[in-house]
Amino acid sequence: MSLRSFVALERPRLVDRKLLTRPQHEGFGAVVRRSIGRYELKYFDPFLVLDEFFVTAPAGFPDHPHRGFETVTYMLQGAMTHEDFQGHKGTIGAGDLQWMTAGKGIVHSEMPASHGTQHGLQLWINLSSKHKMIEPRYQEVHNNDVVEAKKDGVKVRVIAGEAMGAQSPIYTKTPTMYLDFTLDPGSHIEQPIPVGWNAFVYVLEGEDGVFGSMKSMPIASHHIVLLGNGDGLEAWNKSSSEALRFILVGGEPLNESVVQMGPFVMNTEEEIDQTIEDFENCTNGFERAKHWSSQA
Repeated sequence: MSLRSFVALERPRLVDRKLLTRPQHEGFGAVVRRSIGRYELKYFDPFLVLDEFFVTAPAGFPDHPHRGFETVTYMLQGAMTHEDFQGHKGTIGAGDLQWMTAGKGIVHSEMPASHGTQHGLQLWINLSSKHKMIEPRYQEVHNNDVVEAKKDGVKVRVIAGEAMGAQSPIYTKTPTMYLDFTLDPGSHIEQPIPVGWNAFVYVLEGEDGVFGSMKSMPIASHHIVLLGNGDGLEAWNKSSSEALRFILVGGEPLNESVVQMGPFVMNTEEEIDQTIEDFENCTNGFERAKHWSSQA
């Protein structure tokens, strides 16, 4: 994928829809603001879930399974410890990211590793039918190794894809871009997005972000903004004093049927039935779950 930066967009994407996220409980006492995966927006192909999470011990996400998609955990504050039934264990802190491909099956836990509130984002990305049963894998990048670029009052951290001449080393099974932008007061960006991809913005900080057109109304933090068709995003920070921080995420639609039951996402009801049977019997990818439980 080659994305051009600093080239005028021919057809900027306009705001198609916006939703304000509201706190809800998930896991064991954790609080999330869910934007994708809620009643009003169950699926935004290829994205299944986007949570902004807030976790304070002893709350967390104890042992649970996944199959059929990828999870991307991006820490903003604090730290979370992850461990799974394959023996993989580690802690990701502020600015770190973990790109986990669950594939045919993972059972793991995600629990707070420090005092105070652990704050981050978790994105679920669907896998195509040909990739749903691949072997699990991890890609982890520490804060200091996340690729960054800065110019004219704009900073971007490139989680996946390319922006402002910087490219992430993350390999995406489902073609995906994931960019963390911070705009100083009065600054502006033009970021290419492949035509035909679905794309959205999630505002993390700031009250005066304007997206798509200078005539658009400002959009404040905790909103998800679904973008229409076009070749990229224009965004402005209209504030005179506060920075604007948001993520821009885009992905190539899979255009496949989606059948989801909790942490399992497949293409048919029969595949979901088989997944439940595999998990309950510890077979076909879940063998190690039989005698495993996390230390957390």
